[in-house]
Amino acid sequence: MKVVYVIDSLANKGGAERIILNKMEYLVQHFGYDVSIITCYQDESMPNAYPLPKGVIQVYLGIYFYSQYKHRYPYRLVVKRRLARQLRNRLTKAINEIDPDILIGVSYFEADVVTGIRCRAKKLIEVHEPRPFTLSDYGLHRGRLSSWYMRHFRNKYFSKVEKQADVVVTLTPGDAHEWHCAKQVEIIPNFTLLPMADISDGTQQRVIAVGRLEWVKGFDRLLNAWSLVVASHPDWHLDIFGAGTLEQELKSLQQSLGIEKQSTIHPPTSAIGAEYAKSAFVVVTSHFEGFSLVLLEGMQAGLPCIAFDCPFGPASLIEDGINGFLVPDNDIEQLTEKMSRLMDDAEMRLLFSEASLRKSKGYSVETIMSKWRQLFEQLVKH
Repeated sequence: MKVVYVIDSLANKGGAERIILNKMEYLVQHFGYDVSIITCYQDESMPNAYPLPKGVIQVYLGIYFYSQYKHRYPYRLVVKRRLARQLRNRLTKAINEIDPDILIGVSYFEADVVTGIRCRAKKLIEVHEPRPFTLSDYGLHRGRLSSWYMRHFRNKYFSKVEKQADVVVTLTPGDAHEWHCAKQVEIIPNFTLLPMADISDGTQQRVIAVGRLEWVKGFDRLLNAWSLVVASHPDWHLDIFGAGTLEQELKSLQQSLGIEKQSTIHPPTSAIGAEYAKSAFVVVTSHFEGFSLVLLEGMQAGLPCIAFDCPFGPASLIEDGINGFLVPDNDIEQLTEKMSRLMDDAEMRLLFSEASLRKSKGYSVETIMSKWRQLFEQLVKH
């Protein structure tokens, strides 16, 4: 079986890149597949953020797409069109040279181009971001003309992908429903290979949150809730691990809320598994999530979970009142109440911890990758 993934770059350190590399490694080592990945905006001078698995071939297209932004309008549009044509030609050539059985476009990156390439491969789009928030104005402030153009572009884009893709693979049932016009939709969640040397015993007076320090992760909402929680739980501490453009803004918010001593923003760490194990529970306050590897990693460390019930990830992992709490989106008061409740009830934390460990077993690498193998084999038979 020949499988090819198409992605913008592996130079970025993100959850999608990490999970794709883990999948490719499993396909090679356990199924004996011939696996390649085409990185479109990356050349050989740009190192990968994570090691490339042994046996996987990387093809660099070296399309410097962002060079268009050096130019002003209207010439920028000319450069953009030229780069798009270059990408389509180089990508088509690379795919035809490999001649794969399965061609996978990663998330929304050039999905209309990937699915439109003429080749014998079955074409899949592996979605990592909920459709309603892909290429959307959500959280942005655009002008009326810009918003109109974006809506028009999105409708045309998704229509092409649904007509051309043989299968769209989503991470959650909620997002699968959004692709109701696609030929075939499959739900295959993520797994994580994060090593867990220890399991939390739930006794630490510490709460953990992990993610990019960007608007989508909603850490401002978490800090605002935390300022209310520590008023009655001054011995507890919040630890946030991540990096991003909002780091200074979030640290300023800590200061204005007067919670510098009860909360810390740490840089990312390669030993995040140990940090989960030193915590009592994990909190996710994102505006939206494709799946939430953070919740799954926390569950594998035996942590109870609290999250806003945002689209679409948390609801697929948290069973409310069983292994954690789902809080109505943006309800800071209820988030505060649920965190306080878990802090005050050690027995509840223990029960939720046991349920998290049980739930996480359904997301083992063996279980998830067998679903991918079954899908691939079903496609090549037809």
